[in-house]
Amino acid sequence: MQSATRMTKENRWNIPPNAPACMEKHLESVHYRKDGTLLMGASSLSGRCWSGSIWVYRDPTQCPSEDRCSAGVQTESGISEARWVSERGILVASDSGAVELWELAEDGRLIVSKFSLHEHDDVVTCVSPTAGGVMAVSGSMDTCIKVWDLNQETVVNTYNGHSSTVSRVSCSPLDEALFLSCGQDGRLLLWDRRKPQPATRLDVVSPSCCATSLAWHPEHSNIFAYGDVLGRVTLRDVQGERVQTLNTHDRSVMGLAFSTHSVPLLASISDDCSVAVMDSQVSEVFRNRQHQDFVRGVSWAPGGADTLTTVGWDHQVFHHSVGLTQSACPVDP
Repeated sequence: MQSATRMTKENRWNIPPNAPACMEKHLESVHYRKDGTLLMGASSLSGRCWSGSIWVYRDPTQCPSEDRCSAGVQTESGISEARWVSERGILVASDSGAVELWELAEDGRLIVSKFSLHEHDDVVTCVSPTAGGVMAVSGSMDTCIKVWDLNQETVVNTYNGHSSTVSRVSCSPLDEALFLSCGQDGRLLLWDRRKPQPATRLDVVSPSCCATSLAWHPEHSNIFAYGDVLGRVTLRDVQGERVQTLNTHDRSVMGLAFSTHSVPLLASISDDCSVAVMDSQVSEVFRNRQHQDFVRGVSWAPGGADTLTTVGWDHQVFHHSVGLTQSACPVDP
């Protein structure tokens, strides 16, 4: 008994406290911190109860091994999205209708809850922190968009610009008052929180075709990309004067991410189980079809690296090497 007690105290396997013993199958979200630490959200989407978990890896190559994580914690519901909001803060969209804020403690080996607030009346589908990490925006199946003050742990605005599920929200990386939203009602909206009537409807390539994913350009506050249910990726400015569209996928585009290169690349993931990368001219320069199920999370490694990480419902994590020289190479069939 004494030997067992001593072994527990020493934690000879170096497993972080509160880390779950097993990770759920469906990997939903992935996001790099500026120092390269990887955050991942997982869900179990089978059975009577949906559960989830949050995982942190200082060494992303060890993901998704449970015993190699830096920190982990079980959540009461499945996870739609998880995002870094600061060096220690983790913002989570929950299937329970809650927006949750977690924080790393004990030298980054423990994840503790800061708050969990059920301000939405249905599944929270998406969250996006503002550039400063003080505010955040959430969207839900209840058709509402909510703006959060994370320090005050409260909702400061509720917007009703959509008539159906809000699929995605995306805060501008350069202007904290601006964000985008898209929904299953087919609307693509630009929001400016400084205006008394904050929403402006933007034209889409096909009015009957819903946008499903969004990403702001990291260096230009008036340029963004969106994907739609037909698998197309469109790069445009907010005025609609410059529009470029590529038929990238065979099914819905479920995620977009710009790289941190001096001339950013744009990555897209889809329900066709493929990953694609486009250059600044919206020409395809990379394609990968390793995933065996829906691809759900995409994030570029920071610092201008050529590494693109994707996760999916096949419980696979792939670190793709997307060299800039590949723009001159043929695309994999």
